[in-house]
Amino acid sequence: MLDVIRNLRRDSVERDEVWKLAQACRQLLSERGESNSRSIASAALERWRRLDADGVHRFFKVLASDFDPDPGEVLRLAENYAVSRSPDNLVRLAKAAEPPRQELLRRLNRAEGGTHEIVRMRQRLLDRLRQDRSLKAVDSDFQHLLSSWFNPGFLRLEQVDWRSPAALLERIIQHEAVHEIDGWADLRRRLEPDRRCFAFFHPVLPDEPLIFVEIALLPAMPGAIAPLLARDVPQPVDPSTFKVAVFYSISNCQPGLRGINLGNFLIKQVAERLQREHPRLKTFCTLSPIPGFAAWLAKVDPGAITAPRMRAANRRALHEALAALRARHGADLAGLLPHGAGVPTQPADDEADRAALSSLCAFYLVHRTATDAPDADPVGRFHLNNGARLQRINAAGDVSRKGLRQSFGMMVNYLYDLDEIEANHEKFVGGEVAASRAVLGLM
Repeated sequence: MLDVIRNLRRDSVERDEVWKLAQACRQLLSERGESNSRSIASAALERWRRLDADGVHRFFKVLASDFDPDPGEVLRLAENYAVSRSPDNLVRLAKAAEPPRQELLRRLNRAEGGTHEIVRMRQRLLDRLRQDRSLKAVDSDFQHLLSSWFNPGFLRLEQVDWRSPAALLERIIQHEAVHEIDGWADLRRRLEPDRRCFAFFHPVLPDEPLIFVEIALLPAMPGAIAPLLARDVPQPVDPSTFKVAVFYSISNCQPGLRGINLGNFLIKQVAERLQREHPRLKTFCTLSPIPGFAAWLAKVDPGAITAPRMRAANRRALHEALAALRARHGADLAGLLPHGAGVPTQPADDEADRAALSSLCAFYLVHRTATDAPDADPVGRFHLNNGARLQRINAAGDVSRKGLRQSFGMMVNYLYDLDEIEANHEKFVGGEVAASRAVLGLM
């Protein structure tokens, strides 16, 4: 009985905390003075920081319900504008249609550390959004404002090297999301003269990298990740051999900025900077994972492996390739995956397996990535939407345990031809993937 009473009291206190925070937000919206609004914003954010997980969810629900536009007022002003098309009526309509929570976020941003706290707030909102789609409009307002505040025009591009502050280097190790950095020695190799690392910073978060990219400078386009991550350094490094810049890892350091398009601007700015530094560089490409391929291939129905204008012979060849893989390795292709720590992690070493995987991977990237289906490859969508071309598919490109589980070891090179980026982007927006003849010839 005492436990029940304690839980009821705790629930009542938490509800009261959410109510007090909502009241502070309403007061902040009604405040006209700049100095007062800063102190109220700081107090509101302090209340926000004290909320537990349930209180956070309740507060987001309050933002969704109590800080929406007035639908009756929006409808009335929309009807007025439809009749008159007057600029004044359009301004009134736009003001009424903007959710009050947008102005609330602007005012919370006035507090010391407000920008950083709002980014963290959105991170928690994204976690809740997975289970509660009623918060979608709230997230849209966060994304709208953060896209403006983190406009690439405000960002500073900096090279990270071994002389950078230790705190920054620690953050690079911590946030590397594609190929884990195994301590300081591993990081140092990635910052040697034949390697580069660049990051975006925002003026109000000068010590916090937003996103960073790691690059290898090489004589030729690579087909496997292991040599790039090996710790041996060629001695001496001859810059005259640098013909290709390979973007092999891009990591977002701020989960609260997910969906804010920073990566494409980062890649383009870095490519231009590298070309100025090394005029011999002619090729800018990636060596990218294909994180959705294995899951898609293990579950795909053969009837779904088709596309408009695909020749019957090509479709039949893909169906036969899938059937042969399943016959050799099981219906779910489990035979292609490592089992347990004691089993060696080896890629498909049979030539028929590699050919089948390459053909099916080409289909997946060319015909599934241009869709917004849940099984579309997110890395491919990112690069293709940025204007890259699907250049080459590499069997056994990543033979790590993670690479085998994600894509049966397959990796892909996306090519950034600086003269074709806009045209390739337009193709992708129109539902078409820019791909090389070598990739198209695999299907």
